[in-house]
Amino acid sequence: MMESVPRIAISMGDPGGIGPEIIVKALADPGLRTRARFRVFGSARALEEAAEASGVAPYWWNVAHDSTLVGTALAHRVLVLDYPELNAGAVGTRGGGTARTGRRGPTRASGAASFLWVEDALAECLRVARDERRCDALVTAPISKEAWSLAGRGQFPGHTELLATKVNAKRCGMLFTGPTLNVILATIHLPLMDVRNVLTIGRVFDAIDLGNEGLKSLGVARPRIAVCGLNPHAGENGLLGDEEARVIAPAIRVAQEQGIDARGPFPGDAVFVDAAAGRFDLVVAMYHDQGLIPAKLLDRGKTVNVTVGLPVVRTSPAHGTAFDIAGRNRASAESMTAAVETAIRMAGARQV
Repeated sequence: MMESVPRIAISMGDPGGIGPEIIVKALADPGLRTRARFRVFGSARALEEAAEASGVAPYWWNVAHDSTLVGTALAHRVLVLDYPELNAGAVGTRGGGTARTGRRGPTRASGAASFLWVEDALAECLRVARDERRCDALVTAPISKEAWSLAGRGQFPGHTELLATKVNAKRCGMLFTGPTLNVILATIHLPLMDVRNVLTIGRVFDAIDLGNEGLKSLGVARPRIAVCGLNPHAGENGLLGDEEARVIAPAIRVAQEQGIDARGPFPGDAVFVDAAAGRFDLVVAMYHDQGLIPAKLLDRGKTVNVTVGLPVVRTSPAHGTAFDIAGRNRASAESMTAAVETAIRMAGARQV
C-alpha cells in the first residue's frame, strides 16, 4: 500500500515559458518530495531540457498519459504523465521557440497543449475519493492567455475562469496569500475601464465571503477583513465617485449581518499599510492591480494564488510565463515551491 500523503496534480503550463524549469527546481527538493506524491501533466521532453539547463539530475518517472502502465506507475514519488504526441508542435525549438529565431513566445500548439494539461489534471482531482488515480489538489504552472486565444480558447481569460466553468462553480475568487499580505479580488481579468460597470453589491459580498472562508481554510479562525474603496480616497464622501456608498458599503453591511468581521471601505493607498502591520488578515481589492501590486511588492516570490470557491484545492505561483528568461536557468522556483507547500497544507486539512 502507498503511504497516506496528499497526491498533488501539477499542470506544466506553457511549455515555452518557465513552467518546466520551476517545476523541476521546486520538486528537486528531497524534503518536499517526502510530503506528497506528485503527478506532472505535460511534456517529459520539456522537463528534461529544463533539468539539463538547470543542472538538475532527473528524479522522476515518465509514462505516456494514455498508457496502460499508468496504474502501476502511481507508486513513484514524482510521476510525469507525458504527451509525446504533442511534443513536436508544443515544445518546438528548445521548449517553445520558433525555428527561425529560437525565441520563445505564445503559439497555437503550446496553447492547445497547456489547456489540455489543465483539463486532464483537473479531471484527476474530480475522481471519486476511493479511486487510486484521484489527486487531492491541483497546482498550475503559468499559462499564456495569448496562446490559449491562438488555440481557440480565448473565452477563458485564465485558469480561474476555466476551472470555474469545468466544475460549474456558482462563484469563485482569486485569493493571493503570502507571509505579509492576503488579498482577494472582487473583479479579476477585466479592462480597468470595465470595472465600475460590473461591480455589484453581490460581487463585492462574494469576494468578502469567499475570502473569509479561504482564510479559515488556511488556519485563520476569525479573519479580520478590510475592504478597499474603488476610487481615490474611497470616494471622498461622494466627491470622487459614488461606488463606495452605492455598492461597497452595502456589501460590507451584508457580510457583517452574516457574522463576518468586515470593515471599510478604506482608501486603497492606505489600507495595505495597516494590513502589512498586522491589523487586518485580508484585504478585499476591487480590481486586479489594486491588490496585486502591493502583494507582489511586499511578498515577491512568496505570493501564492489560491482559487477559492471550487470543490478542489487549486494553487499556483503568482507570476506569468516569463518567456524572456525561459530556458536560461534564471527563473526562481520560490513561488512554485510556496504554491506546492500551500496545496499540501490545504489538501491535508481537507483530509482531517
